Amino acid sequence: MSRRRCRPVTLVAGMLVLALSALLLPSMTAGGTAAAGTSHPRSVPLTELTVVSEQVASGLRRPIAITGLPDGRMLIAEKNGTVRAYHPDTGLAADPVLDLSDRIDTSDNERGLLGITPAPNFSRTGILYVAYTSLPAGALTLARVPIGAPDREQVLLTQEHAEYGNHNGGQVAFGRDGFLYWSLGDGGHANDPFKAGQDLGTLLGKIVRVDVNRTCGATPYCVPSSNPFVNVPGARPEIWLYGLRNPWRFSVDPADGSLWIGDVGQGLVEEINHIRPSQGGANLGWSCREGTPVFDPQQCRSGVRYTDPVFEYDHYNDNCSVTGGVVYRGSRTPDARGTYIASDYCSTRAFAVRPRPQGGYETATIGSFPTQPTAFGTDVRGEVYVLSDLPGWLSRVRFERVQGGS
Repeated sequence: MSRRRCRPVTLVAGMLVLALSALLLPSMTAGGTAAAGTSHPRSVPLTELTVVSEQVASGLRRPIAITGLPDGRMLIAEKNGTVRAYHPDTGLAADPVLDLSDRIDTSDNERGLLGITPAPNFSRTGILYVAYTSLPAGALTLARVPIGAPDREQVLLTQEHAEYGNHNGGQVAFGRDGFLYWSLGDGGHANDPFKAGQDLGTLLGKIVRVDVNRTCGATPYCVPSSNPFVNVPGARPEIWLYGLRNPWRFSVDPADGSLWIGDVGQGLVEEINHIRPSQGGANLGWSCREGTPVFDPQQCRSGVRYTDPVFEYDHYNDNCSVTGGVVYRGSRTPDARGTYIASDYCSTRAFAVRPRPQGGYETATIGSFPTQPTAFGTDVRGEVYVLSDLPGWLSRVRFERVQGGS
């Protein structure tokens, strides 16, 4: 019998002093207040939904990121540095539309091309924003490049990451505010060796927010004046959120601009965070905490406000690494609109989370996905796709209504 537990949790003020034995306590109460309009009035209880995946393409080489284009295509990043195009009418194109493999460090299982997203004006410019680990030493790199023209790449921002090959983060996405968000892991290995999560002087263990539509002096981007640490001495002004371990998958809800973040745990807890546009500067806890339990008391500081995950689950019992997902905003299944869907790389369970209009969150496990899910994406119509790592699959996801769900 499975001993897996999934816990919605509350947003709290002040440091939580929790023993690791808190993992054995009963489920916690869902908390927080959902942003207005995030749930659809026709939504049904999550227990009445299930997910069904239909394989639509194969032969991909370690697909790691996916994004939709205005023309209906889906772009798929392969870890080695190539980008492939899929269209539901014509299938997977044989040749890559972009090849960055000559500049990408793939020396470790977690290094490679990690994230792609089109510029908001992609239909006119053909510009993609990409995140990868660069040769020769695995530096975390944010760049922009015209599709099909790798020689015209412009590197925007880098963060050294030479000591260890894991915890690279790598998601890139534009917010409704027009700014670009990029996630970076804590520097790798285990136990936050550089104590980066709580250190505002480094980009490691953060999500950054930059304005890539302007330049400021010699810098090929600007820092929004509303970023929370612009005037904090010693802090990197690009930082939007901190206290993260390896947020390698996050997404932006197009309905309200909130961020949904899957942050990989050390060995106890995998977590999902929901951050609204007004919560810039939030401290998500690592490495004081892993999820809600205390991890390293020496990294906890009195008087600091920590933001709890809205959902967490045990790292063990077939689970190993959360794969952050997307909020469903398509039209095929109105009952599922406003539902955030995510998974775990090992267990493949389909975790559903939905803000309640009156506050708090509804959560449920509503099926499973194909093996080794690495990324979720949505097409121009808001329908969901999922990638599978070593099998090299692309699958279309649909929601179905079931009766008597549990």
